[in-house]
Amino acid sequence: MTLTLTLRTQPDVPLEAEVLTPERLAAAYDVVSLPVWHGNERTRLGEFFTVSGSGDEVRIEGDLRRVHYVGARMTTGRLTVAGDVGDHFGAGLRGGRLQVEGDAGDWAGAGLRGGTLVVRGSAGARLGGVYPGERSGMRGGEIVVFGDAGERAGEGLRRGLIAVGGRAGEAAGLRMLAGTLVAVGGLGSRAGAGMRRGSIITMAPATLLSTFVFSCRYRPPFLRLYARRLRALGLDVPDDGRYARWCGDGLELRRGEILIREAE
Repeated sequence: MTLTLTLRTQPDVPLEAEVLTPERLAAAYDVVSLPVWHGNERTRLGEFFTVSGSGDEVRIEGDLRRVHYVGARMTTGRLTVAGDVGDHFGAGLRGGRLQVEGDAGDWAGAGLRGGTLVVRGSAGARLGGVYPGERSGMRGGEIVVFGDAGERAGEGLRRGLIAVGGRAGEAAGLRMLAGTLVAVGGLGSRAGAGMRRGSIITMAPATLLSTFVFSCRYRPPFLRLYARRLRALGLDVPDDGRYARWCGDGLELRRGEILIREAE
């Protein structure tokens, strides 16, 4: 059984709807009465959505580009957005599977702790990033984006996997602490700036900061495990090939690495 929410009224200003998680909806006596914020005005979920069906699996239909915090701090279950979604999608996700069939706004998966977040389209800036005042960003789980990602993807990444099927924007892996960031379609400028540990992997040519030094060329065996998992999620990633390994950032510990796949 599936609980379906359909957006019937477009909000005039951003709508903050942290209640849109499977556990919050399942626990509600009256779903349409759950509180949301329309700008600075507190209102009810039923002012914007119609509700039908029931069950632990949730489907939200409509253009949700002005609806923020969908799936934020979700801990269990499955939630699918059939369309685009706004900022902070899945921020602080701790468990379950969260998916948007279109594009996601900025800060998708920021501070993620666990679970799986899938973006079938493209994602905005700071995918899996770190909020101001926090010591690190994503600390577990996995994020898969089939399209492109904006600037600062994986900023402050401490643990977990971020995979981008397209191109990751400027400063991907900024101040990265650990974990893995894969950008199949390439990296923007300043990738890995300030990184201490972790791995950034790309299957396209890339120009790196001068603070990275060449280490070796080899065929990383661990990539087969990542490729197998990502293919199970629907993202086709090559599992072979020779990679150039660059170590950095030299302004930090120089224990991080950027792997760039070379043409056969």
